[in-house]
Amino acid sequence: MIRRVSPTAGGRWSTRRPVLAIAAWLTFVMVAVFALAATGSKSLQSGAVGESARGDALMNSHQLDFAPRESAYLHSNSLTAGAPAFRTATVTVVRVMRGALGGRASVTVSRDQAAALITVVPTKPFDAGALNASVARAGTAHPGVSAVPADPGAGKGNDLSRAERLSVPVTLVVLLISFGALVAAAVPVLLAVTAVIAAFGLLGPISQLFPLDDGVKTVVLLIGMAVGVDYALFYVVRSREERRQGGSIRAALERTSRTSGRAVLIAGTTVIIAMAGQFVVGSDIFNGIASGTIVVVACAMAGSVTVLPALLELLGPRIDRGRIPFLPHLRTDGESRFWTGLVERVLRRPVRAACLAGGLLVALAVPALGMQVAKPSSDALSSAGQSRLAAQITSELPGTSTPAFVVASWPATERAAVRAAVERLEARAAAEGVAQPPFDITLGRDGTSAALALPLHGLGDNAASRRAVRELREVLVPQTLGRIPGTRTAVTGDTAQDIDFTAQMSHGVPYVVAFVLALAFVLLLVAFRSIVVPLAAIVLNLLSVGAAYGVLVLVFQHRWAEGLLGFHSDGAIISWLPLFLFVVLFGL
Repeated sequence: MIRRVSPTAGGRWSTRRPVLAIAAWLTFVMVAVFALAATGSKSLQSGAVGESARGDALMNSHQLDFAPRESAYLHSNSLTAGAPAFRTATVTVVRVMRGALGGRASVTVSRDQAAALITVVPTKPFDAGALNASVARAGTAHPGVSAVPADPGAGKGNDLSRAERLSVPVTLVVLLISFGALVAAAVPVLLAVTAVIAAFGLLGPISQLFPLDDGVKTVVLLIGMAVGVDYALFYVVRSREERRQGGSIRAALERTSRTSGRAVLIAGTTVIIAMAGQFVVGSDIFNGIASGTIVVVACAMAGSVTVLPALLELLGPRIDRGRIPFLPHLRTDGESRFWTGLVERVLRRPVRAACLAGGLLVALAVPALGMQVAKPSSDALSSAGQSRLAAQITSELPGTSTPAFVVASWPATERAAVRAAVERLEARAAAEGVAQPPFDITLGRDGTSAALALPLHGLGDNAASRRAVRELREVLVPQTLGRIPGTRTAVTGDTAQDIDFTAQMSHGVPYVVAFVLALAFVLLLVAFRSIVVPLAAIVLNLLSVGAAYGVLVLVFQHRWAEGLLGFHSDGAIISWLPLFLFVVLFGL
């Protein structure tokens, strides 16, 4: 039975029935796409964990929503908010916004008096484009003061969409340079793209069990392109070498299936094991990422041992068609002078080479001991347009984009006590420097629930904001709302979610590492029937991961390449990146 499902048997069947194999693969891809159309895709509403998750659940169950707001940002390099021209500009913008939106306006002035944020809750329909133009005109009418429409919460997006657009073209260009032939370069890309399409389709029904975060599809695309191209290269390069040994193309492909096919299955299974480690964390975000990456790797494996041999059988010598004159063609002897020479030198002095390479990896890993993790700020994720403006607003007017939400539900008999407790909470939060007025509150329809928005001191992603959240959770809320019998409370919001998520990561990482190392050891032990090989592989992988962590810290935490790469560093690494980087590097 094992032989029947082995890569050798699959490769033999595909090369003898290439048209049927290709048709079966395309049918599988189409069925996967139809599965997505039939089930749709279920998005993850909140990736919060711990107390933040309880707070979000309370807000959702009691329909505690805050009204959307429109904002305008005024700034001057030469005037203060008390200057006549600045006051006139503020009054003008307030008039414009109230005329377009209705409702009341609130004005928050920065500590240095050089900026102001005007916020209005719309009470009637409005034309966003016309409003933005009116605000801009009002600003230009007052020399020395600039006024622009603003979203203090902008910049939460990232540049992953750019990676999506560049992934396939960049991969094709690299393969063109490597092979020097259009057809040979297109085959790995074709396998990877169809595997990704199939995975996208299968994510539809899978998302009904594990709702997907917005970034999962990007991760699936990038991982799918990486493993799909990698596995295809096993076959393309190895099949060329086998063809040069003599015999028919079919015989060469069957020999390739015995070697490269087995390597693909072992490599792919290792990746799947590593990705499955993310389930151990207990986070909905990582559950979705694990599901998506496992599916796309499985699709790439299946395509590599079935449709790829069939495609190479049909192409035959035509795999080398479309040669590009100004690019060197892949060497016909299958060897690289550079790598051959390097290996020969290493084998002549193995101890010295091992000490040098191991010492270099250890040296690179040392900076990882000082790794700091945190949620990225707006300007760290992007430095353009509204993102840059949002970062400036957050810096000058702390709390405007990162409030903490104190959520509570209580028995109907305790309404008066809750009202008094909320007043005490607001007074203490302002007096003790935890949050700064004005505060906002929304009540549930049944009158037994509420959410209080408290603009935190600090920038939302720094130590001051995190201390404020801990003060709310550990002192202020327990000593006010927490003393009312039957009351349930939770503190949520961006900063609170960051605290809980980082704590969850810290708790889960040791279990993920143990899970991945144990299963990888067993897999390699069974595959190679040797203890030395899996132990050596694990040690080398851990050294490589440590070195990657060290470089990550030097470049992004210590800002070594901030100017060169054009990014803004927060002095910390994104909290989820170390864990994800471990499973990716260990698996691949």
